[in-house]
Amino acid sequence: MPTPHIEAEVGSIAPIVITAGDPKRCQYIANKYLKNVVLVNSVRGMSAYTGEYKNKKITVFPVGMGMPSMGIYAYELYKFYDVEVMIRIGTCGSFNEDFKILDTVLLDGSYTESNFALSINRDNQTHLSYASPAVNQIIEEVAQEKNINYKKGYGLCNEAFDVYLTSEQLEDLFSSFPKSISIVVSEMEAFALFYIAKMLGKKASCILTIVDSKYQKDIIVTSEEREQKLDNMILLALESCLKI
Repeated sequence: MPTPHIEAEVGSIAPIVITAGDPKRCQYIANKYLKNVVLVNSVRGMSAYTGEYKNKKITVFPVGMGMPSMGIYAYELYKFYDVEVMIRIGTCGSFNEDFKILDTVLLDGSYTESNFALSINRDNQTHLSYASPAVNQIIEEVAQEKNINYKKGYGLCNEAFDVYLTSEQLEDLFSSFPKSISIVVSEMEAFALFYIAKMLGKKASCILTIVDSKYQKDIIVTSEEREQKLDNMILLALESCLKI
């Protein structure tokens, strides 16, 4: 039965879903990597596709930007479409000098200052959510098998695009981070995905590509470089799906 945001019929979405913020990135993945592709959703321009990657049924589903948008799609896909695993692929900014532009990053967890957990689950205690260890282990094994270099760490899940912040505001933000973890990148959706997955007894992971950095402001990434590195992230997600 369709939801307010998804028109797909139950059974048309695979148990494993790769999510991206941009609908065009999902279209790119479907066209380049999947066979026997079917458009399963187009509500609000969120074009989602189900197809086969090396005979494995996979859905690629766009989720927009920010935790509210991710929260809607993650909840409905897990709750009403029997999705078991979601892997977010996306871009991020680096807060760490060792995490360079175009590096691939696998998140261990995601910290937020927002009240997302309170809003969706009346939980006013949780501001740190975690990726599924089992899915992350598979992704790491595949990365080693395919010689795809990656780094690991925690991400900040921000409600505002932190590029807009001044240097003073950034320093104030950094000082608020928990001292028990090392936050190395910033993005806008992973906390919501990880939190909802745990809330509903599902699994989730997040693979990112760094496209801007506090320490490399003079670096200009060409379209060819960006496509190649994003393809590394996409292939890592797709190949990992084969083992899930």
